[in-house]
Amino acid sequence: MRLFYSLLLTALLSVSLSAQSPGRPGASGPMIKGVIKGILIDSLSQAPLEYASVVLTLPGGKMLDGVVTEPDGTFKIRDVNAADYALQITFIGYEPKVISGLTTTPEQPDLDLGYVFLVPMGINLEEIVVAEEAPIMESKIDKIVYNADKDLTNTGGDGADVLRKVPLLSVDLDGNVSLRGNSNVRIFINGKPSSMFAGSIADALKSLPADQIKSVEVITTPTAKYDGEGSTGIINILMKKPELEGLTGSADVSVGTRSNNAGLNLAHTRGRFGINMNAGTRFTWKRPGTNSFYREDDLPGGMVRVLSQEGKNNSAWRGFNGSIGAFYDFNAYHSLTSNVRLNGRQYVRDGITENYFNDPEAMIIQNYSRINDDINLSTGFDWSTDYRRTFAGNKEREWTMAYQLSGDFSDDGTQIEQTGEPTLLINQDNINQGLNLEHILQTDYVHPFSKMIKLESGLKATLRRLTSDYAYRNFNETSGEFEEDPLTSGAFDYLQDVAAAYISTTVNIGETYALIVGARYEQTWIEGDAVNGELPFTNTYGNLLPSAIIQRKFGPFSSLKMAYSQRIQRPGLRYINPYQQLSDPRNITVGNPTLLPELTNQVELSYNAFAKGTVFNVSVYYQNTADVIENFLTVNPEGASITSFQNIGEKESIGVNLFTTAGFFKKKLTARVSLDVNTYSATGTINGETLTNEDLVYRSFINLNYDFGKGYKAEMFGMFRSQNVSLQGRTPNFWMYSFAFQKEFGKSWQLGIRIVEPFNLNKSFRSDLEGPTFRQKSDFTVPFQSFGVSARYRFGKIEGRSRDRSTRIKSDDLKGGDDQQF
Repeated sequence: MRLFYSLLLTALLSVSLSAQSPGRPGASGPMIKGVIKGILIDSLSQAPLEYASVVLTLPGGKMLDGVVTEPDGTFKIRDVNAADYALQITFIGYEPKVISGLTTTPEQPDLDLGYVFLVPMGINLEEIVVAEEAPIMESKIDKIVYNADKDLTNTGGDGADVLRKVPLLSVDLDGNVSLRGNSNVRIFINGKPSSMFAGSIADALKSLPADQIKSVEVITTPTAKYDGEGSTGIINILMKKPELEGLTGSADVSVGTRSNNAGLNLAHTRGRFGINMNAGTRFTWKRPGTNSFYREDDLPGGMVRVLSQEGKNNSAWRGFNGSIGAFYDFNAYHSLTSNVRLNGRQYVRDGITENYFNDPEAMIIQNYSRINDDINLSTGFDWSTDYRRTFAGNKEREWTMAYQLSGDFSDDGTQIEQTGEPTLLINQDNINQGLNLEHILQTDYVHPFSKMIKLESGLKATLRRLTSDYAYRNFNETSGEFEEDPLTSGAFDYLQDVAAAYISTTVNIGETYALIVGARYEQTWIEGDAVNGELPFTNTYGNLLPSAIIQRKFGPFSSLKMAYSQRIQRPGLRYINPYQQLSDPRNITVGNPTLLPELTNQVELSYNAFAKGTVFNVSVYYQNTADVIENFLTVNPEGASITSFQNIGEKESIGVNLFTTAGFFKKKLTARVSLDVNTYSATGTINGETLTNEDLVYRSFINLNYDFGKGYKAEMFGMFRSQNVSLQGRTPNFWMYSFAFQKEFGKSWQLGIRIVEPFNLNKSFRSDLEGPTFRQKSDFTVPFQSFGVSARYRFGKIEGRSRDRSTRIKSDDLKGGDDQQF
C-alpha cells in the first residue's frame, strides 16, 4: 500500500508539472470576472449623475450589457471577458457620450475610467426592466435539480423536510433517506463529502435548517469521475453561499410550535478576493411520545415466549452548522479556494417503559419498569482547499488539485435504571465515544480535443481512521459511584484506505447524439482490531466500475437517454461499530465489523421533454445488488433480540419514476407532481435459513404554488410514502401535508406563515418484522402538528458572479446511517 501512495504522489507531481506549462502566446484566455467602472459627473455643476444608462458594446455597436449609475454617480459592469469594447452613456437632458478603444486582457481584466463628464442637453431615454426567476424544479441531462430556496413550505423546517420534496427521494419520519426505495445513497454538501454524514444521515438532516439550503441535486447514474460509492446514486445539497460584489447577506428566523430556526449569510467580494460565511441553528421543543412493542418467539414443544412493552418518552433536538470560505484569483488562469465547515447536534430523550416477560420453558413471569435517559452529542468539521488551473485558448481545459480533512466526533451516553424483582435490578451507564477522521487528496484533468471529443481523468486517495471507545459502568451502592466493567468495555480501531483512478470520454456526434463512456478502478485496504475475542482482521479488494450514457436529442427541448453504471457501497462506522446499544437489555443493537461492500448494477432509460412551460420526465430502471446490507434481527436463548447488519444476499428492483411541472393561469399557478414505483425482491441465506421477500413500494407528492401578485404567495405540499420493505418485514408508511403563505416587502423583507398537519395533532407509525421463529410488532406516536412564523431580511446588491468555485472532491463511497429513533 505504501508503494501505491508513493506512485500516486509521483503521478500527482508529474501532472502538476505538465499542467503548469503556459498556454499559446496570444491566445484568448478563459472567462474572468473583469470589471469596467467609473463615476459619471455633470460637466457644469460637478454633481454626480444618478440613474444614467451605461451600455457596454462591441466596437461594431452590438450591445452586450448595461447598468444604471448609483446615487453617487458610480457604475460597474461586471463579468467582462477579455476583448475590445466601447461604452455608450445616455441620460435625460444630457449629450450622449461614446467612449471607444477600451481593452481588457486576462492579465488585466479590470478598467477604472475615473471621472466621466456629460454635457447637459435634452434627449429621451426609455427604461427597460427584465426579470426572471428560476423554477422550483429543473430536469437536466445528468441530474434533477430542486431549487429549495424557491419553495415557501420549506421555511422553518429541516433538511429532511427539504429532501421529502425532491423527485425520486423518500424520507421517513426519522429523516432516513432512500433513493428509488434504496437507502444506499451518498450525500454531499456543496459537491463534497461532509463529516456530518459519517454517522447517522437522519441525525445530520435534522440539525440542518431548511432556510440554509439553496438547492438539491439528484444524480442517479454518476459517471466515472464520481466515487464508486452510493449504490443507487448521489444527493448533492447546495447551501446558500453568495458570491457578490461588495458586502451582501441575509438573515432568517422562524419560530414554531414544533421547531425553531435562525440563520445568517454574509459575503464580501472586492476584485479577485472574496470571503463568505454562513451560520445556522435549529432546535425543537420537547416532544412527548408513546411507544408499544410486542414480540413472540417459538420454543420447543409448541411453547411461545412473549415480551410486551408500553412506554412514554420526551425528546428534543438541537443543532448548529456554519462555514467560512475564501477565494483568490491570481489571474485569469490560476485560482485558489478554501472553505471550513463546522457542525454539531444534540439529541436528548428520556422515558419510562413498563415491561412484561413470559418464558414458559424457564417458568419465568416478570413485570418490571425501566427508566432511560439518553444524550447523543456529535460535532464535526470539514476543511477543503482547491487549486484550479485553466489554459489560454481553451476555456474547457482544466487541471485541479484538492485536499480535504474531515472529522466527526460522537459522544453517546445512556443511563438505565430498572426496577422490579432483585434479579432484574439495573443501574447502569453506557458510554460510546467515536472518531471518524478522513484525509482526501485528489487531482482531475479535463482536456477537450475538439468540440466533439473531451477526455476527463483523475487520481484520488482516501485514508479513513475510525475509532470507537465504549464502556459499560455499573453503579456501586457502597461507593456511590459508577464503576467500569472491564469484561464488556473496550475499544475498536478500523482503518479503510481507498485508492482510485478514472478515465471518461465524452463524444458529441453531430447535434443529435452524445455519448459518455468511462471506467473507474478502486482498490480498498481494510484493517480492524480484535472484536469479542476474535483475531484482528484484514481485507483487500479491487473493483473496476464501468459507466456509460448515450443520449438522443429530439430538438432543443426533448431527449431520450439510456445509462448503465456499476456502483459500490462500503459500510460506514455505524454499520461496523461493535458497541452494543443496551438502552433496552432485551432489544440490543450492535454493528458488524466483517461486513462486505455492496455491488450494484443499474440500467436506466429516461425521456425528458419541455413544451409550453411544462416539464415532463419519465424513467424506467433496473437494479441488481449483491451482498445487500440490511438490518437483521435474531432472538437469543435468553429471549433478547440482537439487531445487527448482515450481507443478506441478493436484491432486484424494477421501477418507474414520473414527474412533471406545469404552469397555469398565465403561470400564476405552478403544479409539481411526482410518482415513483418500484418492486422489492430479495433472497438470502442467514444461519442456514433461506429467506425471501417481495413487495411493491411507492412514493408520490404534489406541490402547488400560486402567485397573487404584489408580493403575496401561497403554497401547498402533500406527500405519501408506502411501507419500506426489508428481508424480514416492513417499516411504517409516512404521509404529511403543509401550507405556507408569504408576503414580500420590496426586495429586502419577507414575512411568512407555515402550517403542518393542521387537522392531525399526532401521528402513529407501525412496524412489522418476522423470522422463522419470531413475530414482532412495534408502534410509536409523536405530535406532528405545527404552526410557525418566519422573517427574512436581505441586504446588499444581489448581482451574482459566474466563476465555478465548487470543490472538485466528490467522495461518496460510504454507506450512511438510517437510524430508527422512536
